[in-house]
Amino acid sequence: MDHKINLTVNGHPVEKWIKSSTTLLDFLRNKLDLTGIKEGCGVGECGACTVIMNGKTVRSCLVLAVEADGAEITTIEGIAKDGELSNIQKAFVEKGAVQCGFCIPGFVTAGENLLQRKENPTREEIIEAFSGHLCRCTGYVQIMEAMESVTEDNKG
Repeated sequence: MDHKINLTVNGHPVEKWIKSSTTLLDFLRNKLDLTGIKEGCGVGECGACTVIMNGKTVRSCLVLAVEADGAEITTIEGIAKDGELSNIQKAFVEKGAVQCGFCIPGFVTAGENLLQRKENPTREEIIEAFSGHLCRCTGYVQIMEAMESVTEDNKG
């Protein structure tokens, strides 16, 4: 069965007809060509498909697109503004936190959401925000350094 959904994605209104079984991940990637988010595990355990939905991070592989009807969604593509990388995106580059890049959109999105909620999060809050995000390349050190450098900048 098809359903019409209306939502806001990266600040833009979207109206589409979709099948009721379509996940938010598939909708964003295949209907809106927002390919920054990735399907890593398909069961919500890796964090590669993380988006911000109504101010909270969600695993888009676990959310049906019909559940996002009326929602405000931010993907990795919506974090940079006017072609300018966000502070967290810049920090990931500067600290060498990007290697293969597969998991990075999920980390950046989760980090951005944390910073929207709390300007100067503690290390423990950063760890909690990144829990469930898997990276097989960096070993997490550079990722934590990048996030902590942004919080240090916010304090200064």
